[in-house]
Amino acid sequence: MSILAQTEAAGMTGFSLIWIIIMLVALYFMMIRPQQKETKRKNAMMSELAVGDTILTTSGFYGMVIDITEDTIIVEFGNNKNCRIPMQKSAIALVEKPEDAVEKENK
Repeated sequence: MSILAQTEAAGMTGFSLIWIIIMLVALYFMMIRPQQKETKRKNAMMSELAVGDTILTTSGFYGMVIDITEDTIIVEFGNNKNCRIPMQKSAIALVEKPEDAVEKENK
């Protein structure tokens, strides 16, 4: 009788181990992998950032990049040429190249 109980306990341990592995794999594909893809996309976007690009900030403001330094950028907002604000690069949500805007207008 005790051999049968030990066999059942070993089977349940293996079954539990399989479920733990399945949950870890699901966690990787649902949380970790998408975050890594988003980080790669944002790094690529920041490396391609150039003067003259139109950006959307995380607070929802559109502006044009005037100057770029290592950590910060200077953004001009609106038609007023006196409204230039330095910001961190991490505050950029979206970058639109001037060539992309021309292509959208032509379509």
